[in-house]
Amino acid sequence: MRKFIADWFGYNRAALSVAVVLLGSFLSVLPNDAQSARTVLVLQLEGIVGPALSDYILRGLRTAAERNAPLVILQMDTPGGLDTSMRDIIRGILGSPVPVATYVSPSGARAASAGTYILYASHIAAMAPGTNLGAATPIQIGDLPFPGSGEDNKNKDQDARTKKDGDDTVTPPTPHSPMETKAINDATAYIRSLAELRGRNVDWAEKAVREAASLSSSAALNENVIDILATSVDDLLAQANGRKVSAGGNEITLDTRGLPLDQINKDWRTELLMVITNPNVALILMMIGIYGLIFEFMAPGSFFPGTIGAICLLIGLYALAVLPVNFAGLGLIILGLAMMASEAFVTSFGVLGIGGVIAFISGATILIDTDIPAFRISWPLTAGVALTSLALSLIIVHVVFSSHKRPVVTGSEEMVRAHGEVLEWRGRRGHVLAHGERWAAVSETPLKKGQQVRVAGIEGIVLKVEPDQPESN
Repeated sequence: MRKFIADWFGYNRAALSVAVVLLGSFLSVLPNDAQSARTVLVLQLEGIVGPALSDYILRGLRTAAERNAPLVILQMDTPGGLDTSMRDIIRGILGSPVPVATYVSPSGARAASAGTYILYASHIAAMAPGTNLGAATPIQIGDLPFPGSGEDNKNKDQDARTKKDGDDTVTPPTPHSPMETKAINDATAYIRSLAELRGRNVDWAEKAVREAASLSSSAALNENVIDILATSVDDLLAQANGRKVSAGGNEITLDTRGLPLDQINKDWRTELLMVITNPNVALILMMIGIYGLIFEFMAPGSFFPGTIGAICLLIGLYALAVLPVNFAGLGLIILGLAMMASEAFVTSFGVLGIGGVIAFISGATILIDTDIPAFRISWPLTAGVALTSLALSLIIVHVVFSSHKRPVVTGSEEMVRAHGEVLEWRGRRGHVLAHGERWAAVSETPLKKGQQVRVAGIEGIVLKVEPDQPESN
């Protein structure tokens, strides 16, 4: 009995120890999860708004929703970007169950063009001192001069008369076609809807589109364009604390004072996308891919050019798929490359090559359907690729013509005009030694053993020979 009691206490002591350890582990996990849920995620919206940046922001918003984060901060410094990428980001913000605060910082940063729309769409709009926003006119319509240009200096006095406190307004751009009028009206309606959704200054939002107006951070606060003027992220969190916002269909009261920050940096995927979605890089990848496949077809079995070409071509096509591509331009580029490659196989005396260069340059000019300089294919690259392609075509043509002029050195045709020696002969048939091999031969002329002959033709495996006449000087 005493042994039974001792064993019972021993087993239960061990079970109790295990239970205490498991309970301690469970309790230690709970604070960490709670702390993770109470972490503010910070995303960097820097540079030109394009497919790579849009993918990075949308993945960050999904991560915030999965972690049930209290707030997402977009630190912004952008000159603008593609309309499609901007609208993707805005749709992500509007559909996010986690409130998003866009913070234009540090001092000297800007939220121009597409950045203004994103700022208006955010649940909380904040700026640091010394920043600005505006100039949201579609670039195809605005066609505004760069600061310091001759036209800008000429209209400097006229522009100054339209400026107010912190406001920078230029002469409204005039649409030149119904398509431009549609574009600017669409952009105006879009930013007005965002302003009405967030309860911000609707009139100035329209002015930013129609007149390319800009505001400093202090003026933006006075004009009810932004909600907060913050000197730092911590200051932003302190001022945002207690504000009520609507996110994911729910009314949320922010509790952000003193929350820790979790910076989500761009990963390798974003960096890779930023490289390959450069139209110049995409065009180069396509060129490598197409010529790799051409060389593989010209020399089957080498595998290396075909493998590299296929990979580069698929990456280039993927990059073009996420860019605003004009398919007429893409078709002209493919047509131009096909014509330049055909020059190597079809004798056109340069017509196909020159036509291919013209088609290629025309296609590259209109390939990307946007006027944003960062997403246009550069003229030096276009000219360089076109001239390189034409040069390769001409080199191939030269090699082909040169090979036709050279004597045949392999195959049965190479035996014609070869020299040999009669080994034995009877009537019109016998055997000769040519190229170190014994051949059956026929001849219209009687021959004798040891006589030198020349191959005049070949039928199957029988040589037609004739007496070898010494060459006259």
